[in-house]
Amino acid sequence: MSFVFDGHSDMWCNITMRRLAGERNVFKKYHLPHLQEGNVGALIAAVWIETQYTDDPTARMLEILGAAAAELRENKEVLGLVLSGNDVERIRAVGKTAILFGMEGLSGLKGRAIFLEALYRMGVRHCMLTWNEENEFAVGVGDELGVTGLKQAGVEAVKLMEELGMIVDVSHASEKTFWDIEKIATKPLMASHSNAYAVCPAKRNLKDEQIKAVAASKGIIGMNAWPTFVSESKQPTVEDLADHVDYIAGLVGIDCVACGFDFCDYLEGRIPFFASAAGSFTKGLFHAGEVPNFFDVLRKRGYSQEDLDKIAYKNAIRYLRQVL
Repeated sequence: MSFVFDGHSDMWCNITMRRLAGERNVFKKYHLPHLQEGNVGALIAAVWIETQYTDDPTARMLEILGAAAAELRENKEVLGLVLSGNDVERIRAVGKTAILFGMEGLSGLKGRAIFLEALYRMGVRHCMLTWNEENEFAVGVGDELGVTGLKQAGVEAVKLMEELGMIVDVSHASEKTFWDIEKIATKPLMASHSNAYAVCPAKRNLKDEQIKAVAASKGIIGMNAWPTFVSESKQPTVEDLADHVDYIAGLVGIDCVACGFDFCDYLEGRIPFFASAAGSFTKGLFHAGEVPNFFDVLRKRGYSQEDLDKIAYKNAIRYLRQVL
């Protein structure tokens, strides 16, 4: 396969932490080696407000946006910013890593959908309205009641994102929010890093009707290696993640399946539910350098080279050309 497109990375958190401590060229030092080892040539790098900054998400959002912009400038010989549907392959053709700038939640905008115009000008092409929390736009999967979903500011945001040509990502949305978005969206949906609820009943995974809705929109679902979304086993493995591919492909076909690994090897100490014990990771998918293990398992299960290419990057490229 030519390369792998990873639909979800939190690397900006690590980059911001290190840049604020005085480091530079963090991407080249800490992230590029694993990406090259795993043949990950393109990714969605999303701005995520870590839980310790939720009291002032705007301040943290601005720090991360600034650090990301500086890192893109300093590493322009190895990084290229994806702004349109054909950019990934253009950037890969010159040997660079293609970065699609994203937002994992919009709590920092304080309900001001109009600021999406500015984010778009900065190069942002992807947004989730919420992380797990409830904010001024929508309710995330942390909601237990399921009564409130997409709010008026969220409706405005979805409409503006589609007008601008930005990806509307439904990962982390509550079930009610998901269906509210699905009802008003006119373009294909993305669930950048979500698995199948039927295989592993974690609230971050998608139920069958949600999977069918994403597929019906011609959207994609990125397979997530975070262990509690892979299996209820104490030590999930790459084989368990392949089970999600089998299930989703059997339900709606291979054209819906993509990658969104959500690697967190560089986030120790940044999130309270992160632990350094080996059992806290999916065995065989600890970091980006181990991505070939995933495709080796799928190959052994009988997936054709064309199927593997679709999961690795072709489905994602097709999706970007439809939406951006």
